[in-house]
Amino acid sequence: MELFFLCGLILFTLFISASIGFLFFYNKSKYSYANLPPGKMGLPYIGESLEFLNTGRKGSPEKFIFDRITKYSSHIFKTSILAEPIVVVCGAAGNKFLFSNENKLVQAWWPGSVNKIFPSSTQTSSKEEAKKMRKMLPNFLKPEALMRYIGMMDSIAQRHFEAGWEDKEEVSVFPLVKRYTFWVACKVFMSVEDPEHVAKLADPFNALASGIISIPVDLPGTPFNRAIKASNVIRKELRTIIKQRKTDLAENKASPIQDILSHMLLATDENGQHMNELDIADKILGLLIGGHDTASAAITFIVKYLAELPHIYNQVLKEQMEIANSKRPGELLNWEDIQKMKYSWNVACEVMRLAPPLQGSFREALNDFMFSGFSIPKGWKLYWSANSTHRNPECFPEPEKFDPTRFEGNGPAPYTFVPFGGGPRMCPGKEYARLEILVFMHNVMKRFKWHKILPDEKIIVDPMPIPAKGLPIRLIPRKAT
Repeated sequence: MELFFLCGLILFTLFISASIGFLFFYNKSKYSYANLPPGKMGLPYIGESLEFLNTGRKGSPEKFIFDRITKYSSHIFKTSILAEPIVVVCGAAGNKFLFSNENKLVQAWWPGSVNKIFPSSTQTSSKEEAKKMRKMLPNFLKPEALMRYIGMMDSIAQRHFEAGWEDKEEVSVFPLVKRYTFWVACKVFMSVEDPEHVAKLADPFNALASGIISIPVDLPGTPFNRAIKASNVIRKELRTIIKQRKTDLAENKASPIQDILSHMLLATDENGQHMNELDIADKILGLLIGGHDTASAAITFIVKYLAELPHIYNQVLKEQMEIANSKRPGELLNWEDIQKMKYSWNVACEVMRLAPPLQGSFREALNDFMFSGFSIPKGWKLYWSANSTHRNPECFPEPEKFDPTRFEGNGPAPYTFVPFGGGPRMCPGKEYARLEILVFMHNVMKRFKWHKILPDEKIIVDPMPIPAKGLPIRLIPRKAT
């Protein structure tokens, strides 16, 4: 028995040694190209993923970027993140290059975790699925179409504040804001507005958001594993909604143009084929993530900064109360009211500069090419970072200072302010997010003044910035101020 155990131990040790040797050899050969940007690839497979993710979880995602810019004296450097060789491209020139060469030199890329969480994308690719969505969305998310949603958003906001904020001395902002943005997304995309039904869909989304951009290790307890389980729960509920809508459309109980769900069910491809239910469920799932997570982060930080900066709060209050006082009792917000919220939107933009909901995104090199004097091999991934310009004094003087006037007139220089990306892949929901944010600002300003309960609350970026304790605040009703 002892001899058997000893032999087993020796074989295991040899296997581990050979595996590590292979990984190091593979790692070295995989990254052996001439004239690559400066940088280090880190450990085999893991690369520098842990540091990349941990700087975010410590609230300073920009540290990973700026430490390497300083170390290598370069605005372009190589690393390895999420088991992929990555070239990080920083600054306005880098943003312009990537955004201007979409589908020429680079294309959209998502980590493998995305394809596993959205299984229908593996039938073609997540890139192809995204292209289909970007063709479909403009008709629903362009300003002319969104005008009809403003009153609906205002109505939901009023019900949201009545249920979750009024008659409360203290609230936790982030969870409440997520309820609001998810409620709006469910109504716009699927015509679902019953609060209980919305809550049933919303509960698994926390785990899903944290696991989308994570190391794709599918073991019990990992963020990736929790995200897969959460996506399956949500997908099951979405397919129930889809089946019911099919029936309602067949019986003329639903309109073909009432929302994106109806459009997806009736649309056909070039071969006259309809999308299957799994495809539709995954697309709606993606829309719900994009339609509420980033806006939730932005709104939460607006509340945070307004609590910290009373002079900014007072100017926003003045603008919003002028609009509120011009409305008849029960009259909902409209497009003209939104257009008057110029200072409020400048404040929101400055918040998104300092705490961008979208930290950056990935691209994939379609061919070998040169940028800034360095070689970028075909198949390598590229990453652009919003913080590389948002917190760069060359782009924004005194970058740590909160200054909404940066967005007056012509605003920031091109390719420096990129909370929604840029180029052909500019977020198609930008205008939708603007309306959702401004409607919330209007409703919270006319009801409350507030103070932070935890002055030094930690910020975590995972993958979006969120206050570690959800931003608890003490409310002071407007009538009592």
